[in-house]
Amino acid sequence: MLMLLLAFFTMSVSAETYPEVEEVQNTNEKKAIELPQWVQNIKFSGYGMLQYQAQDKDNAHTNSFNLRLARFILDGKIGDFDWRAQIQGTNAKGPAEPTVQLVDLYAEWRKFPEFKVRVGQFKRAFTFENPTHPITQGWRGYADVINRLSGFGDRAGEKSSGGRDIGIQLSGDILPNANGRKLLHYQVGVYNGEGVNRSDKNNQKDIIGGLWVMPIKGVRIGAFGWKGSHGGMTTIEGTNENVPLNRYCISAEYDKDEFTFRAEYLHSQGWGSGVVGSNVINYDLGDKADGWYCFGIVPLIKSKLHAKARYQTYRVSKEWGSSVNQVECGLNYFFTKNLELHLEYSHVNDRNLAADKHNYNLVDMELDFRF
Repeated sequence: MLMLLLAFFTMSVSAETYPEVEEVQNTNEKKAIELPQWVQNIKFSGYGMLQYQAQDKDNAHTNSFNLRLARFILDGKIGDFDWRAQIQGTNAKGPAEPTVQLVDLYAEWRKFPEFKVRVGQFKRAFTFENPTHPITQGWRGYADVINRLSGFGDRAGEKSSGGRDIGIQLSGDILPNANGRKLLHYQVGVYNGEGVNRSDKNNQKDIIGGLWVMPIKGVRIGAFGWKGSHGGMTTIEGTNENVPLNRYCISAEYDKDEFTFRAEYLHSQGWGSGVVGSNVINYDLGDKADGWYCFGIVPLIKSKLHAKARYQTYRVSKEWGSSVNQVECGLNYFFTKNLELHLEYSHVNDRNLAADKHNYNLVDMELDFRF
C-alpha cells in the first residue's frame, strides 16, 4: 500500500513541495508544472502468478487453485544511481495465511559498466538461475537444488528469502572484443548471511562471488563460490553455535533468439536443519548436499508458443537414497508479451518416501501477467 501511495504521489506532487520546480504561465493564466527529473524517472510495475496444481502422491492427493505470487515494484534513477523497492505477497504459509514482505530495497552506482556498486537487500551473487525473473524462468518454480542451496527454502534452515540477503556487491563487465561486446563478467558480495529483513546474528559475514566468460553471444560459462556461516544453530547438546557454510556452483547457459538451455551443479557443505525457519540441527541429514538440473526451452511458434523439458535431481544428504529426481515437460503460450499460460507435467521419483511409493505425478498450470 505504501508503494502504491508513493506511485500516486509522484503523479500528483505540487509545485510547493519542490521549490526548484519551474512554473510557466500561459495566456489563460494556467500553470504548467515541471517535475524534478528524479520524480519523472520513477516507474511503477509488477506482476502476478495464478496457479492450479494437482498431484497423486500416495495418501496425499491434492488439487488446488493457488495465488502463487504477486509483486509491486518501484524503479527509479537519481544521477548515476539506480534504485529499486519491491514488495511481495505470496501464500507460502498456506491458505488464508498470506505473507507480505519487502524483498528488494537497494541502490546501485552505475556510472561505469566495468565497476558497479550495489548496496541494500537484493539477490545473492550465486548461480545463473537465482536472479532469473520468476516468469521468464519459464517453469512452475526454480529447480529444487536452487531452492534448497541458494536461499529460497534453504537446507540451512534460514527463513525463505527468495535467494536474497542484505549487503554490498561489486560487479562489472570487462574485456571487450573487437565489436565492443564484453567477454568477462565478475561479481562479489558481502552479506549478513541471514536472508531478507534480518540483521546479522553472529557478526560474521558471508562472502559470495561469481565469474563467467561469454565467448559467443548468448553463451555464458561460469563458476560461483560461497563461504559463510549460519548463526544461532542449536546442537545435539542444546548449545547455540555458528555452523560453517561452504558452497560452490558450476554453470553453463545458451540464451538467444527464444532458445534457452541451462545446466548447473551445486554442492553444499555445512550442517542444517532441513526445515525452513528452524535452527535445530538435523544430524541425520549429514553435512553435505548436492544437486543439478538441465533444461531446454525452444520456440515452436516464434513469440507465441514454446516447448520445454527439464531434468533435475536434489540429494539432501549427497546420497542416492536421499534424492528427489524429476522429469518434466510442458508448453508456454504467449497471449501477448505480458500475458502467458504455462502448462507442465512432472514425474517425480522421491527416494525419501516408502520403497513402494517413490513415484508420483504432478500437473501444474499457471496464468502469469505483468503490468
